[in-house]
Amino acid sequence: MDKVVILARVSTQAQDYQRQVTELQDYCKNVGWEVTRVFANKISGAKMATERAEIMEMVTYIKSNNVKRVVVLEISRLGRNTLEALKVIQVLNENGVSLHIKNYNLNTLNPDGKPNPVASLITTILLEIAQMERLTIQERMASGRDQYIARCREKGIKMGRPSSYRKSDEAYKEQYQKEISLLRKGISYRNIYAITGTSVGTLRRLKAYL
Repeated sequence: MDKVVILARVSTQAQDYQRQVTELQDYCKNVGWEVTRVFANKISGAKMATERAEIMEMVTYIKSNNVKRVVVLEISRLGRNTLEALKVIQVLNENGVSLHIKNYNLNTLNPDGKPNPVASLITTILLEIAQMERLTIQERMASGRDQYIARCREKGIKMGRPSSYRKSDEAYKEQYQKEISLLRKGISYRNIYAITGTSVGTLRRLKAYL
């Protein structure tokens, strides 16, 4: 029975990769593959492979556990940045590990362990299409936003917060409880910024409340 690992990914925290994992586990069971590990994360596929912890952990795992196949639901789950996704495939190929793309029943390596030239061509095309679709969606969203703003301006509708808007002292204290607690302990602005990510300007305003 072939040993395989599953790789799943979603690009936002609001999404859930469990559907991918369940579908792939059922698929591997049906074809007689033993799933020894699942690598999954919620992170943008546009990030470099070296910045994706699950990719680097997976490469280390397959090297030491005699895994011969990585299974993904679709090519975009590997990464929507074409170059970085192809780098992952290259690393797998170099270690004698085939990437199996379930929705195309496609393997990047032939049974003899040599790269599958047809799969190489198809994966490159699929990755390019996925990247183009992503850019098209971004452009449509930006265009829709710009059109909405233009219509509001034509109607004299002001965008953003009213010029008179200002958070109440109580609202500030409620939102920045942790920062206020650290300020009271005498922690420096720089260290509080490192801990919380709150800007020094905001911390100075909070200091005024103490």
